[in-house]
This record gives sequence, structure tokens and C-alpha cells, in this order.
Amino acid sequence: MANQKNGLKRTRTGKSLNLVLWFSFSVFALVVILVYGVVQNVLIHKQYREMAVKTLSEAGKKMLQVSGSEDTVIARKLYGIANEYGVCLYILDENGESVFPEYTAEGNYSELASVIKGALSDRESTLIEGQKEIAFGAKTSVSGRACYLYLALPDGTLGSNVGNFRWMSMLTGAFSVVLAFVASGFVAMLITKPVTEVTERAKELSRGNYQLNFKKDYYCAEITELSDALDNARVEISKADKMQKELIANVSHDFKTPLTMIKAYASMIREISGEEKEKRDAHAQIIIDESDRLAALVGDLLDLSKLRAGLVSDVKKEFNLSEEVYRIANRFDYLKETGGYQIQTEIEDDLYTVACRERIEQVLYNLIGNAVNYTGADKRVIVKLFRRNDCARFEVYDTGKGIPPDEVDTIWDRYYRSNKTHKRPIQGTGLGLSIVKSILLAHECPFGVLSEVGKGSCFWVEFLISAEETEEDKNPKRKREEV
Repeated sequence: MANQKNGLKRTRTGKSLNLVLWFSFSVFALVVILVYGVVQNVLIHKQYREMAVKTLSEAGKKMLQVSGSEDTVIARKLYGIANEYGVCLYILDENGESVFPEYTAEGNYSELASVIKGALSDRESTLIEGQKEIAFGAKTSVSGRACYLYLALPDGTLGSNVGNFRWMSMLTGAFSVVLAFVASGFVAMLITKPVTEVTERAKELSRGNYQLNFKKDYYCAEITELSDALDNARVEISKADKMQKELIANVSHDFKTPLTMIKAYASMIREISGEEKEKRDAHAQIIIDESDRLAALVGDLLDLSKLRAGLVSDVKKEFNLSEEVYRIANRFDYLKETGGYQIQTEIEDDLYTVACRERIEQVLYNLIGNAVNYTGADKRVIVKLFRRNDCARFEVYDTGKGIPPDEVDTIWDRYYRSNKTHKRPIQGTGLGLSIVKSILLAHECPFGVLSEVGKGSCFWVEFLISAEETEEDKNPKRKREEV
């Protein structure tokens, strides 16, 4: 048992889905954050320059309006506007001297005046842009005195703000990366948790535990569908396992009984009836009958295995289905004489189909034989074949006890026999309906059973009528009743 358990343990290959999802989400989040940071850092300088230009332009326009007035407190107003917008104000004459020295620090501004003159040229106002500074220059007059207006942001303001913002972006990005890693791990765990649960149950199922319940309402529709599918698979595997065990038990029993009888009667021939021809022949006939039964069982098992494995390559061709049904039904004529059976046929003539004739013969023989096995005390069986739309519908009725509703879905299973309704006047292997199902599925023919407890059953199959059937073939109809 320990070796079996160890054999079920497999070394995991590949990466964990949890790890893959976590890594993928984390990388995705990191890429998004990096792209966002790069874009912001590229655009931030431009944004601050635009903001500086707007601030300087608005302040300059207000100052030009004030400087042209005759107000006695013009200097206070001009510098009040400068304080309001947070800019540095210089009002210089053509020689670079401050018009309002009381508001300006001492120094030589001749170079600044030259810069303003060069930038203005023949314009009244302009923006003076440098790599680290943006300024606003304009021609104006104060109390009739020609001068230049120069506005600039405080030294290093633009660069400082850009630098501060970059640092904030870097800190925010680092925090976002950490948060993304944590969130990705949580999301990956949330996604993989139900998958892990389903996987663990699937492992239990592979160990033969069919008492599991996969069905559960998960947050994800796909996982819910997967769990439902696995639960259906569990049910079907459980049925198959049960049927396999029953098949082995039943086949073992059917092998054991004839083998025991063969051995017993062979011993009797050797020890008792060897000198008496009548007894010897009777005992030998029993051995032959039981050998035939074994051969039939082995043949059916081989046929079923080949059909299920798809190893049989049948040649399909057109043939007269009506004649085939007549022929198969006539094979049971001996039961009228030996067992008092009534085989009634109602067969429409000249219905053709395209199929493997040998396989369809198996289907018809097994269905009629099944009806004979299960018919009622009146020993009456009805075989019908008639046109129904574009199909030839084959039906075989028995008057037996019928099939209980809870067994209708299982009658096509391998080695199924109803304990409540089984009567067996002729030999069979219990594999007939399973062979019928495999053949009809391979031919894509609809089939089924209609049954009512206490009244009997009707097994039916629909064969597609051949397209080459002529109008002349469709008209004749003959019904034959044999009692």
C-alpha cells in the first residue's frame, strides 16, 4: 500500500500557477509604474515651463496697465503684484539703473538691461527663455520716464520644483512597486485558491475516492464550470468502476460455470459413460454446447472491445434494409415450433440504407433476441420497419414486465441485466445491447427505448434512407404477419 501511495506522488513539473500569476502581475505593475514615471519626468519640465510662462504673462499684463497710470503709489502697486504672483520685479532705465532703488537690491543691472534690449528689439513685450530660467520683458514708462519691465521667477524655483516633483515621483513609484508586489500576491492567491482546491480533489479522485463533491459556487464562472465538469466525470467514472467490477464478476461467473460443466462431463465420459454411446453422446453434446457458450462470450467481448477502441473499419454500402429485417426475423422461426413463440412482422418493402451490413445484422439480431428473452407469458414479439420522414424506423416490441424508470439509462451498459425482468429462454452473454449501442453510435443512428412497467418495452432505431432510392421503390408496401 505504501508503494502504491508513493507511486501516486509525482514530482511537480513547471512553475506554480500562483507564482506565475504573482510574477506576471508584479512585472506588469512595475512596467506600468516605470512608464508612468518616465512619462511624468519627461513632461514635468514642460508643464512647469508652461506654468511659469502663464504666471509671468499674467503678472506682466497687470503691471503694464499699472505702470502707464499717473498713480503716485505706482511702485507699491507694481511690487504688490510681484508679491501676489511670487515673481521678481526689476524696473530699469536704458542705462541699467533701477527706477525704484528703494525696492531693488544694490547692484549693476546694465548687463540685464542689455539682455532685455536685445530680446525686445522692435517688440513691446516678449518672453525671455533660458535653460534654467524664464522671464518676461517689456517696454514701459513710469511717470513719463522710459524704462524696461523685467519679471522673473525666483532663482532656482523652476529647477527646484522640478527636482522636488521628481523625488516625489520616485518615492511614490517605489511605494507603488511595493504595493503592487503585495497586491499581486494577494490577487494571485485569490485566483489560484479555487484552482488548488479543485486540483486537490482531482488528486483524491485519481486515488479512487469517488465520494468527493466538486460542485461549489466559485467567484469565477470558468472554475465553477470546471468543478461541475469534474463532478460529472466523477459520477461517470464511479459508474464505470462499478460496471467494471460487475463485469469482471459476471464474466468470471459465466466463464466458471461452463468450464466447471465441461470438466465435470469430461470426467463423466472418462469414468462412467465412456462405454455407453447414448450417455457419452449426451455428455459430449453438453460439452459442445458449453464450449459454444464460451466461444460466444469471448466473441462478444472481443467485438465490444474492438468497437469501443475503434479498431473495426467497416465498409459501408447500400443494401435493402427491408430484406435484411425479414431475414433476421426468420432466423427466430424455430422458436415458434420449439417454444411456442409468436414472431409478428410488419415490414415495409424496399427501404434502402447505407451502412455496414454485417454490423447492422448484429444490431437487428441482438434487439430481436433481447425482445425474445424479455417478452411476457404470451411469448409475443412484434418486429416493425416503416418509413418515417427521411428515415427507416425499426421497432421491436415485447410484452414483458417492462424496464423500471431508474434502470432505463443503464440498459445499454456492458453486461447489464435487469434482475427484476430477466427471463432467459435462449442463451446470451449480457453484452448484446452494449454492442448495439457501440455500432449505432459509430453509424450515427438515433436509437432508444420506450418502456412501461407491466406492459413491455419497445426498442427503436432510425436508419437514414438511401438518397438513391427511386420513387418506384417508395410506393410498394407489404405487411407480413406470422403467428
